[in-house]
Amino acid sequence: MADRTETRGTRELVRELTAAVRGEVSAAAGDRALMTMDASNYRRVPRAVVAPRDAEDVAAALRVCRGHGVPVVPRGGGTSIAGQATGVGVVLDFTRHMRRIVALDPEAGTAVVQPGLVLDDLRAAAAAHGLTFGPDPSTHSRCTLGGMIGNNSCGSHSVAWGTTADSVRELEMLTYGGERLRAGRGTAALDALPQRLRDGVRALVDGDLALLRTGYPDLPRRISGYALDALLPEQGTDLARALTGSEGTLGVLTEATVALVRPPAAKALAVLGYADESAAAEAAHTLLPYRPLTVEGMAADLVGSAAGLPKGGAWLFVEMGGETPGEALARAEELCRSAATTGHTVVTDPARQRALWRVREDASGTATRMPDGSEAWPGWEDCAVPPPRLGAYLRDFRALLAQHGLRGTPYGHFGDGCIHVRIDFDLLTAPGIRRFREFSGDLAELVVAHGGSLSGEHGDGQARAELLPTMYGPELVGLFGRFKDLWDPAGGLNPGMLVRPDRLDENLRFAPLPKRPVDVEFGYPHDGGDFSAAVRRCVGVAKCRNAAPGPSAVMCPSYRATGEERHSTRGRARLLHEMLAGEVVTDGWRSEEVRDALDLCLSCKGCRSDCPVGVDMATYKAEFLHHHYAGRLRPAAHYSMGRLPRWLRAAAPVAPLLNALARTPLAAAGKRLGGIAPQRAIPELVTEPFVRWWAKRAPVPAPEGAALLLWPDTFTNYLAPEAGRAAVRVLEAAGLSVRLPPAQRRRSLCCGLTYVSTGQLDQARAVMRRTVDALAPLLADGTPLTVLEPSCAAALRTDLPELLPDDPRAARLAASVRTFAQTLEERAPGWEPPRVDRPAVGQTHCHQHAVLGEAAEQRLRERAGLAGGLSGGCCGLAGNFGFERGHYDVSVACAEEQLLPSVRQAAPGTEVLADGFSCRTQIGQLTGRRARHLAEVLAEALPGA
Repeated sequence: MADRTETRGTRELVRELTAAVRGEVSAAAGDRALMTMDASNYRRVPRAVVAPRDAEDVAAALRVCRGHGVPVVPRGGGTSIAGQATGVGVVLDFTRHMRRIVALDPEAGTAVVQPGLVLDDLRAAAAAHGLTFGPDPSTHSRCTLGGMIGNNSCGSHSVAWGTTADSVRELEMLTYGGERLRAGRGTAALDALPQRLRDGVRALVDGDLALLRTGYPDLPRRISGYALDALLPEQGTDLARALTGSEGTLGVLTEATVALVRPPAAKALAVLGYADESAAAEAAHTLLPYRPLTVEGMAADLVGSAAGLPKGGAWLFVEMGGETPGEALARAEELCRSAATTGHTVVTDPARQRALWRVREDASGTATRMPDGSEAWPGWEDCAVPPPRLGAYLRDFRALLAQHGLRGTPYGHFGDGCIHVRIDFDLLTAPGIRRFREFSGDLAELVVAHGGSLSGEHGDGQARAELLPTMYGPELVGLFGRFKDLWDPAGGLNPGMLVRPDRLDENLRFAPLPKRPVDVEFGYPHDGGDFSAAVRRCVGVAKCRNAAPGPSAVMCPSYRATGEERHSTRGRARLLHEMLAGEVVTDGWRSEEVRDALDLCLSCKGCRSDCPVGVDMATYKAEFLHHHYAGRLRPAAHYSMGRLPRWLRAAAPVAPLLNALARTPLAAAGKRLGGIAPQRAIPELVTEPFVRWWAKRAPVPAPEGAALLLWPDTFTNYLAPEAGRAAVRVLEAAGLSVRLPPAQRRRSLCCGLTYVSTGQLDQARAVMRRTVDALAPLLADGTPLTVLEPSCAAALRTDLPELLPDDPRAARLAASVRTFAQTLEERAPGWEPPRVDRPAVGQTHCHQHAVLGEAAEQRLRERAGLAGGLSGGCCGLAGNFGFERGHYDVSVACAEEQLLPSVRQAAPGTEVLADGFSCRTQIGQLTGRRARHLAEVLAEALPGA
C-alpha cells in the first residue's frame, strides 16, 4: 500500500511540476538513474528531475515541491566528491538550460553567470579580454559555477587567487519558502534582505560574537561548515561569502556576479624534485614568498611513468608568471636556484606544460586504482592543514593509514596545505565499512590536532558533516543548525548535508550491487572477472563530459554531439550500475533504458584510454547487447552489418552484379531491410579481392629473419585491396618478407570485430577460436602479425584475449599484433621511407588511439615529410554505427567536430590520410575527397612506382 501511495504521490507531483515549469520534468527510471550519484561514495534515488529554463521555473518548482513537502537538491556537473549533489526529492539539473553568461564587464572585471555555466566556458569568454576566473578545479572542463559556489571550490591557482568565495560578489537566490534575495557584501546588502532573514541574521551574529571570532581555524583552505565568521563587522558583513560553500542547503542559486582576474601574459612551470613526499611537503610553504601561481605536489606512486621529470621521488609543480616569457623564465629559474631539490627543470613549451598538468588533472581518476589494481575511493579526499604543518601532518597521516591497514596516494595543493587522497577502503563488506567509519573518526581528530579543516576544497556533504563537532565543537555546530533553520525552516533544501547530516557510512553507492559476480562473456582481466567491479570503475569525475576533446583525445563523441548525460560514458556507467542494483532500473539485461543510452555509443573505445579510470564502454555495450538480445530477434543491422564478413565472402563472386544493383532503386529497399540509414551510399565491392591478387603474384625473396605475417582483414580484402597491395610493396621495399596465412586457413580467419560491436558474442568467440587455431602455429616462433585495419588490430589485441581468457594462445596472438608503422619501425629500423614532402590532414582511427597507440605512425609520417597532425575525436562512422538507421545525424555531427572542417580547409595538394576503412568512407561520403591509407601514400612515392 505504501509503494502505491508513493507512486500516486509522485505522479501527482510530476503532473503539477509539468504544468508549472517550462523546462523538462521527468520521473522516468532512466532520468532518475542518471542522478542517483555524483563523484562520491554515496547514492540516493530522486523522485523526479527538473531542468529549469530560468529563475521563474526554479520558483515554480520550489512552490510545487513545498506544497508536497518534497525536498529539492540543486545540481551542476555532478562532480562533487562528498555526496552533496545527490538527493531523494527533486533534483534541479541546471546544466540543461541555465548555463549562460548573462553579462561580462571587462572594465569592472566581473561577470554575471547562471549556475549551470561550465567553468571553461566562462574562462574562454573572459580570455578574449585578457581575464580569467581564478579558481580552477581539475574538473574545470565540466564543473559548473553553481557547483563551485555551492562547494566553495578552489583549484591549483588558489595560492594566487584564493577560493571561489574570494571571487563571489553577489548571489541571487531563492529560499525553499519562495523568498527572492540578492546577497552581497556590507550592511546595505544585509538591510536588503526580507525582514525575517535580516533580523534573524543580525540576532545570530550579535548573540555569538565571541564564538564566531574564536571558533574558526586560521588557514587558507578552511571550507568545512558555514562561513558565519564572514558576517562579522570586521569581515565586512559579507553575506555572499557566508552563503558560498553552503552546498545548496540554504537557498537555490539562480544567478551570480563573480570577479575575474588578469593572469600574467606568460608562464613558466618549474618542476622541483624531492627525495620523498614529506620533503616536498616541508618545502612547499617556503616557496610562497616568491609569489607563485601554483604549488602542486605529487609523488612517484601517482605520477608513474610521466616523462621529463627531474630526479626524485616526489615533485612540486610551481608555476611562475611574468609579463614576458623571459621574465617568467627568470622568475622560475630564480626559484629553482633557491630551492634545495634533488633536481629541477623549467618547462616553457605550452604543449609540454599541458601534458604535465594533465597528469595532475587526471589524478582524481587515476588515484582510484592502486598499483596492484585494487580499488580506492574518496571520502577523505581533501583535508587541509596550515601549510607549515603539512609535512608533519603527512607523516602522521601515513602512520594512521598503516595503523588501519589502509593505503592511499596523497597529492594536491601543497602550497595551501590541502591534500587529496583516494584510500583503498573496503566499502563492500560490513567489516570494511566499520573500518571506514573508525578511520574517519581518527583522521578527523588528527586533522584538528594539526589545526586543520576536514574539508579543504570539496565541502563536507555527507562524507564529513557528521564529524564537524570534532572540528568546531558542539556550540558552533549548534549555531550552524540555527543558521540552517533561519534560511530553511522546513528543511526542504538538500537535507542530510552539513546540518543534521546522514551518517557517513549510510547511503553507500555499492550497497545495492550484487554480492557475487554476475555471469558475463568477457574476461574483464583488470577487474577480477567481475562485471560489477568494471562498472564501479566510473567514479563520476566526468572527463567524458568535456565539451571539446582536445587535439589528441577521443572521448566521448556521442556526448559532445547530443549534450545529454545519458550519452556520456559516465551516464551509461550510471545506468549500468542501476541495472545491476535493480531498484530504479528493474528489468536487468532486458532494460530499455540502458539499451537506449547505449544505442548512440559509437564503440569508439575512446574511454578505454581517455577516461582516467579506464572505463571501457565499448566492451560493456557488447556485453549488454549479448544478454539483451539473447533468444530474441535482433535489429536488422545486427544481421546485415554484424555478420558482414560472412556476407562479403558470399558476395565476392557476384560483386559486379551487386554493384550494379546498388545503383538502382532496389538499393533503397535493400537498405530498409538491412536497417541501413537511407542517406548512406553502399560501399562498392571490389572485383579482385586482396587475397586473389596475392595468389597471382610471385613471392619476393628477403633476408633471413625479416619475415612477417600479414593479416588479410575483411575490409582490406573485399573493400579496399589497394591498401593491402600498397602495404606489401612498402614492406618489401623495406627488406621484409611478407607472408599471408596459407590459403586453406584463410577462410577461417576473422577478428570478430563486427560480431563484437553488435553483441553477438557467441559467434564472435567461435570465429576467434577458429582464428587462434589457424594462426597459433604460424606465430609460434615470434613472427609478428601485421594488421592494416586499426579496428581489426584492436579487436585482436583486446577483444580476442578477453573473450578467450582461458586460452593462452589467444594472449600470445594478441601480443604479436603490430600496425603497419610499428612493423616498419621494429623490423626495419634502418629503412628510410620515401620523401613525400606535403601537408597532411585526416583522422587517427579511434581504436588505434585507444588501444594501439599512434606514436609509430606519427614518426613514420614525419620521416616521410607528411607535415601536420591528424584530427582527434572520432570520424563518426565507427564501423556499423554510422550506417545504422537513426544514427546518421549523430554520425555527421561527430565528423563535423574536427575532421570535416580540417579536410575542407586543407590547401590544394594536401594529403588526406586515414588508415581506417570507416574513416576513409566517412571522409569520402561527406566531403567527396579520397582519403588514403598511409601505406598507399608511401607506395606511390617509392622509386619506380
